Amino acid sequence: MDTVNDVEADLRFQFKSETGEVVGDIMRLPLDCSKEQLNLLCNGILDNEDVVPYLFYIHDTEIVNNLKKSIDSLNLKADEKVLDIIYQQQAVFRVRPVTRCTSSMPGHAEAVISVNFSPDGKYLASGSGDTTVRFWDILTQTPQHTCKGHKNWVLCISWSPNSKKLASACKDGRIIIWDPFSGNQIGKTLIGHKQWVTSLSWEPYHQNPECRLLASSSKDGDVRIWDTVLCNTVLTISGHLKSVTVVKWGGTGLIYSASQDRTVKVWRAQDGILCRTLEGHAHWVNTLALNTDYVLRIGAFDPIKDSNKDTLDENKSKSQEFALKRYKEVIECTGERLVSGSDDFTMFLWNPEKDKKPLARLTGHQQLVNDVKFSPDGRILASASFDKSIKLWQAKSGKFITTLRGHVQAVYMISFSADSRLMVSGSADSTLKLWNLKTNKLEFDLPGHGDEVYAVDWSTDGLRVASGGKDKVLKLWQN
Repeated sequence: MDTVNDVEADLRFQFKSETGEVVGDIMRLPLDCSKEQLNLLCNGILDNEDVVPYLFYIHDTEIVNNLKKSIDSLNLKADEKVLDIIYQQQAVFRVRPVTRCTSSMPGHAEAVISVNFSPDGKYLASGSGDTTVRFWDILTQTPQHTCKGHKNWVLCISWSPNSKKLASACKDGRIIIWDPFSGNQIGKTLIGHKQWVTSLSWEPYHQNPECRLLASSSKDGDVRIWDTVLCNTVLTISGHLKSVTVVKWGGTGLIYSASQDRTVKVWRAQDGILCRTLEGHAHWVNTLALNTDYVLRIGAFDPIKDSNKDTLDENKSKSQEFALKRYKEVIECTGERLVSGSDDFTMFLWNPEKDKKPLARLTGHQQLVNDVKFSPDGRILASASFDKSIKLWQAKSGKFITTLRGHVQAVYMISFSADSRLMVSGSADSTLKLWNLKTNKLEFDLPGHGDEVYAVDWSTDGLRVASGGKDKVLKLWQN
């Protein structure tokens, strides 16, 4: 009978990409081969000019030290002679952890409900219960424009992917488009929804660099698509039986909407035709996330080179190609994946372009799921819940990774750093917490808010985090 040592002695290895493509030959490797040596070897096989950082996995287990330690932790079968080493590229640039509050910016007269950095990371906007939208100068950390036009609470805001427009929506069901440079309203107020607007989502940049069309969902049960230049409704999509809680405009010409009627619906953006209804939740669906959210959000902005932000207008077709190429890289492995989180304490992972049945049901939370996010690289899925915890899952399979505990009240929102190595969370306990996703441990406690933290966002360039909440104050956090 083969002993473990015999099995290990006979082992051969081959490198494989995430998509299953074999690179190089099957080879023998010394078992004390370290992660760093594997990195150099893999770069050599791939003929990379510069050394690219990779993560390596055998059977879904990351190689942290060397091959032997990883193999010892696996139950290898006696007949396993060739092991696949799956390599995954890491983000080339590194985001440094935010460790301190660099400014508290008062100005809003009521709770801050939403904060959002522009896709190019240059601007910051907030929406509040005081009916205003504010733009902030992130370099001087002072208020820039106060935008008055709404007559009721501003519930959600959304930047166009070219960073040139901000849409805001209020409890009266009205939507206003703002110019971040002047703080002035662009065009007429968009009127049509009969009840409050719950979320906003722009048409992806790679589909139209003009950033003209905007989707909105409402408590009135409808999703509307607006032409923000002509200021009219292009399409009204009806079909949900109750309030629509979230709308997402995907990258393949599909629109996803979640509702209190316990369903998620997939629509064709072009004509509003219903493609399929995703059923399974036992209560309201609160939140949706796409594995492409990050690339759709940043449009043609490149956080690594920072290069496209001044040339977008000069060469729209080039920047559109760049955005499309990057989008395709994200979906190459699994396609566009969707996750839905619900009041029934569970989440479902879907392949919404093809299947009505979920790929996985994610259980474990003890109370409602308030926020779900994919990491920018699309590999990790995080869920925040009223049960005071955050859970991490493998985005591909929905397999549970770990629970992050530290908050002492409900966790409202989470936001990943652009390199997917860090995550920040905001809670009803008035703190933000910074988590290290390599160790899955709490890195820093960020107290300072005087009350519940409703909104948190990490800038796309990785330099700063913004937060806002019940204490009416906007805070910026940096290294």
